[in-house]
Amino acid sequence: MPAFYAGVGCRRGCPVDTLETLLRQALDNQGLALADLHGIASISLKAGEPGLQQLAKRLDVPLVLYDCAQLQPYAHQLSHRSATAYAHSGCWGVAESAALALASQRLGTARLLLTRQVLGPATLALAC
Repeated sequence: MPAFYAGVGCRRGCPVDTLETLLRQALDNQGLALADLHGIASISLKAGEPGLQQLAKRLDVPLVLYDCAQLQPYAHQLSHRSATAYAHSGCWGVAESAALALASQRLGTARLLLTRQVLGPATLALAC
């Protein structure tokens, strides 16, 4: 499997264990190896979220943050548009947009490998 990237959205204070559980469930369900995960992305509004920072550190991958304007070009590729996410961030979907932005930045082009998955206060998508 070529490299893939995770996009993560979460509510304030989301625990690292919830984020990791969601990621591992997604990888298991898709038959993907954690070793092929080359980065995690989210929206810059989440820069101060300890759970996101801890997840990247725990998995030894970079955490890349994008502002809303950088995520907007991916709106047409989203499988789901969240009015709640838009109201809070100005972005229609943080997880999918962030995954696509990072994969596109690293690979030159991107597609969703796994659409938005939800576990409690966390959302996750994978792109390659």
